[in-house]
Amino acid sequence: MLLAQIATPEVDIDVLLPLLFLAVGGLLLLTVTSLTKALPRWFETGWTVAASVGAIITALLGWLRLNGDGADAGASSTLAGAVAFDGFSLFLTVVIAISVAFGSLLAHPYLQREGLIGPELNVLMLMAGAGGIIMSFSNDLIVFFVGLETLSMAVYILAAMHRRRIESQEAGMKYFILGSFSSAFLLYGIALLYGATGTTNLIEIRSVLEQSVFLQDGLLLGAIAFLIVGLAFKVGAVPFHAWTPDVYDGAPTPVVAFMASGIKAAGFAGFLRIMSVALGPLSADWELPVQVIAAATLLVGSISAIAQTSVKRMMAYSSISHAGFMLLGVAAASTRGTAATLFYIATYAVIALGTFGVLSIVGGEGDSDFSFDAFRGLARRRPAVSVGLLMLLLAQAGVPLTSGFFAKFGVIAATVDAGTYWLAAIAMMAAVIGAFLYLRLIVTMFLLDPEDSDTSDAPLPAGVGIVLACAVVITIFFGIFPGPLDGLAQDALAQLIG
Repeated sequence: MLLAQIATPEVDIDVLLPLLFLAVGGLLLLTVTSLTKALPRWFETGWTVAASVGAIITALLGWLRLNGDGADAGASSTLAGAVAFDGFSLFLTVVIAISVAFGSLLAHPYLQREGLIGPELNVLMLMAGAGGIIMSFSNDLIVFFVGLETLSMAVYILAAMHRRRIESQEAGMKYFILGSFSSAFLLYGIALLYGATGTTNLIEIRSVLEQSVFLQDGLLLGAIAFLIVGLAFKVGAVPFHAWTPDVYDGAPTPVVAFMASGIKAAGFAGFLRIMSVALGPLSADWELPVQVIAAATLLVGSISAIAQTSVKRMMAYSSISHAGFMLLGVAAASTRGTAATLFYIATYAVIALGTFGVLSIVGGEGDSDFSFDAFRGLARRRPAVSVGLLMLLLAQAGVPLTSGFFAKFGVIAATVDAGTYWLAAIAMMAAVIGAFLYLRLIVTMFLLDPEDSDTSDAPLPAGVGIVLACAVVITIFFGIFPGPLDGLAQDALAQLIG
């Protein structure tokens, strides 16, 4: 009896190279460090940065192939259509890989200071980055969920990395419990969507929705509701934001920097791809709920930040507010809105890495003091650091000649184009409130005297200095010349599969 030939899907290894650099890099780092201890202190960080650079280079080579003249140019898919190769995925892959590299550079001096010697943090960052890349490449809801859980499991542990701080353990536990609930909502939404359309492939889902008329759409509406809940939790949107302040406050600060940049980028990768590609034909059904969530996120994030006495918690609520701005582009349900969100994701990722990098050194040993008093007179103690943080705070406030101005302008303009004037008004109000928050910290740093007469501080760690300098340069450059990054975002959507 002859066995039936098993059909196996074609695998385009070139498409998967960015993912392989991070995933295999993490596994090899764990293997190498477990076999020998005679390694220099910088080995784990150097390895992580090298793997991230490899992912970035292969993504850029993929971009050249995508826009080339060869037979394999243009958006495509591999692994039986489950993995998308398009400009959208490559754009976000670069953002996530940069977040991994910069997060590792920030973590190196932190781990040395806290006595947390070991490869665990770098391995987990690489695996979380690999999960994020899977989410950005996913063209199937099952693949997306695998990437999401790969990322989530790594980040749960990262949040609880500091074994001697009860706040870190609490942050990891809260994140794990609430994250499990959100994953259940998301998985239930996937199941309902499969029940309504008969497929989990995003392109096929869109095709079914475009070609079919549903006389009873209860199953579809339920799927949309559950998917929005699960995705909103992952990006820290109101009312599913309760975990964000506590987790950000308790987790190691370099981990928070990675969460505010790479993890948020991965979450919005899923949000944009699922809502824009798969559920685009049903935009009339999900626009209003996303608009309401965006408005609530903007107001709650900015207003709640005013009452905070901890700068780290204030930045956590600020991150919630920035998620609201990113949701404006999603709610616009237009090409301009999606491109504006991509621009915002890229710029905010860099700004967040630099900002939390400064917090990682000001907070002191054990992340013990993030009060405003710890920032009093920082300009006298660390002039260069203060100027760098000043530029990043101005960018978050949306001051002209910074990338943050064009990021906010883009999503608000897309909202106005969509005719949602009330939401644009709320966004501008939130921007004004946010400006007050950052001005408060700027005044504390530059106009108030230090608490003690000793204005000396330890030298700035090299890793933090590199990240801060790169963040400031990138923020100012794209604040003056936003065209190249905006053009890349537009090109990424032009090459979006589906």
